Amino acid sequence: MSWSVEGTYMETCNCQVACPCIFLSDPTEGECGALIGWHVDSGADDGVVLDGLTVAMAVMSPGNMATTPWKVALYIDDRATETQKQSLLKIFSGQGGGHPAALAAHVGEVLGAATVPMVFDKRGKHFALTVGDVAEATIEALTGQNDDAITIANHPLAVAPGHLLSVGKSRNMRFRDHGMTWSEHDKSALFSPFSYQG
Repeated sequence: MSWSVEGTYMETCNCQVACPCIFLSDPTEGECGALIGWHVDSGADDGVVLDGLTVAMAVMSPGNMATTPWKVALYIDDRATETQKQSLLKIFSGQGGGHPAALAAHVGEVLGAATVPMVFDKRGKHFALTVGDVAEATIEALTGQNDDAITIANHPLAVAPGHLLSVGKSRNMRFRDHGMTWSEHDKSALFSPFSYQG
């Protein structure tokens, strides 16, 4: 069996811009709480088509993300059929190998996996993610010299390796589930294309 997915990923966390965790440094607030979303533009798992579906993950690391085990909760688009759901769970939990397995190696505790209504919206420099009534985030790209995008390449802790990472700032980010409540704004945000294979 083989699988591949590609599309757009976004994340925002409670760190100040730009999140030092991606450089293996300590989070600016002592711990990092992040909301990550992946929208699959095209993908398949052994013939199961995954186009147009969204997956989200809440991540809590009580210290340096490179050395402190993460607590995570995974959320799957409720538009997925049961077969699609199982494929998305396999891929994004890391069970299917590829880069998600490298990310999963940092996980110390899985808090749960749920199927919820998902909305992933990308309009120019603006991104929005809604995860049922559990979480939502809106972010926008920051610009630097000559009003061009601020980008990062070759950072060691990467959700989407091989792609140029763009830096943004959150308008808002909230999460409430598994006994945790976050509410942030004007904090670090990142986005880029992603492509995974297994």
